Amino acid sequence: MKKKILIVEDDRFLRELIAKKIKEQGYDVSEAGDGESGLKLIKETKLDLILLDLILPGIDGFQVLKNIKQDPETADIPVIILSNLGQKEDIDKGMDLGAEDFLIKAHFTPGEIIEKIKITLD
Repeated sequence: MKKKILIVEDDRFLRELIAKKIKEQGYDVSEAGDGESGLKLIKETKLDLILLDLILPGIDGFQVLKNIKQDPETADIPVIILSNLGQKEDIDKGMDLGAEDFLIKAHFTPGEIIEKIKITLD
């Protein structure tokens, strides 16, 4: 069965680009443009991995991550943060809240993001 990945990212161009790359690898992909619709999809869908931006309209990524990890039904889903926030305190906060990994957008190509997903899912 295909692994399901959710991308929560408000930048439509980037979200669609990453989604396309992930689909090419044979994964099933859902997309959300903000924290609220992301949380709704997380509750409705059995996911294998979440790619999460931190700067989102409405509920920010830190709050989304906190909600995921506090809910026993979703706490086990690995979350990879994909953000432009690269300050040490942002990275520490994300990791402390339970993120699997923290990728700074500017430092990773879509291909490298796919590699991180594969490593996390295997």
